Amino acid sequence: MIAILRHGHRLERDKRITTHVALVARAFGADKIFITTKDEQLARTITSVVQRFGGTFTIQTGVDGKRIMKEWPGTIVHLTMYGESLDTGLAKIDRTKDLLLVVGAEKVPRYFYEAADVNIAVSNQPHSEVAAVALFLDRFTQGGWETQQFHGKLTIKPNPRGKTVETQGS
Repeated sequence: MIAILRHGHRLERDKRITTHVALVARAFGADKIFITTKDEQLARTITSVVQRFGGTFTIQTGVDGKRIMKEWPGTIVHLTMYGESLDTGLAKIDRTKDLLLVVGAEKVPRYFYEAADVNIAVSNQPHSEVAAVALFLDRFTQGGWETQQFHGKLTIKPNPRGKTVETQGS
């Protein structure tokens, strides 16, 4: 189980970025995303993508981030720009345990750094949490997302010069 905890989603400012964090998490192998702010529109958008394109990805908004972290049964990794290098941090992760990736939208309280088992700097420069999730999941799954099957109503087939969309049953 790989889950994402998105802390501090600000409804007007962060809706596109948080949507992209969720979409990237789903596409790159995560199973679930928790959003600390209640956002029914975001939940509907992500649920709609799952219904059309397949998979079992779920979203839950309006959660208590500290509670999620306290109750998490596996490893907690905080993706930040103030942590260990990606390769060093990845080597410390027990791959037999459930994984919770924590990414912030606003300033993350010190608690998140202290409660995480590993704080990983995907870059020691300001960067996007979307990119951090993508890079981390690509490395963590060793590119497994490329062969993941979603079995959705819609499937996009690789095509060098056009759009090939197959619908279920065609």
